[in-house]
Amino acid sequence: MKTAVVSDSTAYLPKELVEQFNIHIIPLNIIFGDESYQEEIELSAEQFYEEVKRRELPKTSMPAIGNFVELYQSLSKEYDAVISVHLSSGISGTYQGSITAGEMVDGIEVYSFDSEIACMPQGFYAIEAAKMAAQGSDPQEIMTRLAEMKKTMRAYFMVDDLSHLQRGGRLSSAQALIGGLLQVKPLLHFENKVIVPFEKIRTRKKAIKRIVELMQEDVSDGASYQAAIIHANCEEEVLAWKSELEELFPNVEFQLSYFGAVIGTHLGEGALGLGWVKK
Repeated sequence: MKTAVVSDSTAYLPKELVEQFNIHIIPLNIIFGDESYQEEIELSAEQFYEEVKRRELPKTSMPAIGNFVELYQSLSKEYDAVISVHLSSGISGTYQGSITAGEMVDGIEVYSFDSEIACMPQGFYAIEAAKMAAQGSDPQEIMTRLAEMKKTMRAYFMVDDLSHLQRGGRLSSAQALIGGLLQVKPLLHFENKVIVPFEKIRTRKKAIKRIVELMQEDVSDGASYQAAIIHANCEEEVLAWKSELEELFPNVEFQLSYFGAVIGTHLGEGALGLGWVKK
């Protein structure tokens, strides 16, 4: 059985990894007023962070069902099945769109996977699926492995400005107001598929230190891990952080990633994140 792997643009997979592992990407959309852009195709992260400095905060939308159908139909000419890995169903309808489209397409079996997370940690699932598919694993084996990965998948992130989360409906107005008044840099994470505060921390420096402590708790077992340092247009800061982390955790393979347009809309410039999973 020949199996394709699909992910959506919010995994922010580097182009070289997409090509290396033959992962098919379906884009989400960014809408500035009457103008809609396909994330990562028509609007890069760099362009997005420039645009939001001079325009109103955009809206975001999931891929159209028709786009899913078109992609799956195209894949059906060459593949028997597809593993479709998507951002958390608690913050987007993308995963459900994949299920709906899969039921509409003949000639290929679609296995939709709810990563219950986003960004590069979501990408880790897609890469693992692609590696297994290339080795000839059947879809059920791949889905079982992805479910196993969830047990050690962790991600924490910090926002610099709570207003983006509040305006996007991901955080209550009261939480945003209180956080802003106190200069709180809340640590956030995914719980039950949605973004929730993990801890409230007063400064950026202390928030970063706390994320490192949380990683230490997990990776001190000596096993091998892979991790992604994720940033919203603050690459210089995270390059220095990466060097520190590599020295602290020799058993962890680190890579840099970023919050692109869709996730960046909700987190805002200056956000930082760290996600890891046992290899």
